[in-house]
Amino acid sequence: MNEPMSDQPRPLTLQTPAEHPFAEYVRILGKGKRGARGLNRDEARAAMTLLLEGKVEDTQLGAFLMLLRHKEESPEELAGFTEALRAHLHAPALSVDLDWPSYAGKKRHLPWYLLAAKCLARQGVRIFMHGGGAHTAGRLYTEQLLGLLDIPLCRDWQAVARNLDAHSLAFFPLHDWAPQLQRMIDLRNTLGLRSPIHSLARVLNPLAARCGLQSIFHPGYQAVHREASRLLGDCALVVKGDGGEIEVNPDVLSHLYGTQDSLAWDEEWPALSAQRHVKPASLEPEHLLAVWRGDAHDSYGELAVTATMALALRGLGQDREQAFENARTYWSLRNTSN
Repeated sequence: MNEPMSDQPRPLTLQTPAEHPFAEYVRILGKGKRGARGLNRDEARAAMTLLLEGKVEDTQLGAFLMLLRHKEESPEELAGFTEALRAHLHAPALSVDLDWPSYAGKKRHLPWYLLAAKCLARQGVRIFMHGGGAHTAGRLYTEQLLGLLDIPLCRDWQAVARNLDAHSLAFFPLHDWAPQLQRMIDLRNTLGLRSPIHSLARVLNPLAARCGLQSIFHPGYQAVHREASRLLGDCALVVKGDGGEIEVNPDVLSHLYGTQDSLAWDEEWPALSAQRHVKPASLEPEHLLAVWRGDAHDSYGELAVTATMALALRGLGQDREQAFENARTYWSLRNTSN
């Protein structure tokens, strides 16, 4: 016999939606003044792996980057992020002396560091340069000057290998080998602030070069970067380069933050000029080529070039005196070397 139907509504069964796997990492960073903390190395590695695999919502990405930016990234976080990126890349095994990130661009002085890299390459120092393209108006970026200075632009790892063998110098845009990171960097114009990805790109050293050069303009970040590289077991040399690029400003004292064999070291280099040079009224890239060819001279530029070469050679193990002596010799031979 059928039971009479009840007039009472049946209770609804509510299912709690499953939490997104990335929510954990946003919560760690953003759980209030007392509950929030930084990511440990394993958490940073796991979070970046999800980002690289495209398993994160845009809203989560923006929140994550800005929470990191607000508290400032730690060495452990940078080390974990780097480990995730290196595992994701599967970069080829290439012999490289210097990893040379170039992401800041120049606005007060010409990018003299490009002549330093060319000059070192002429002497067989194998340099892998990478950058993130032009993203701020009024600045000169490496990628804009490659054709003028005859620096090879590579679009895949095979081209990098060929040009390192042929010219000891190769530039590979970040958007070609790590498009996920380039997208995060490009969010600067949307979010209004730089993100920790700007720092990560400098620590990466994707080809495990003998030494990674890093230029960090903002005070306090140099030691953080040095510690991240030390945790990774990398050889690295961090400076406050002119304009944020790897270029020694000859008018000021330079502090070198180095690490090798998991040990940190520091060194100070005095200014090379008794008085500051006058900033040029405008930046004319053709002037770089004229100085390279010996058709023009530039006191600031030539001091910056030799000091930047000396910095690179110091990172490769030479002492300061030897590095400067070799740098001056290399500069004098730049148009006679093969």
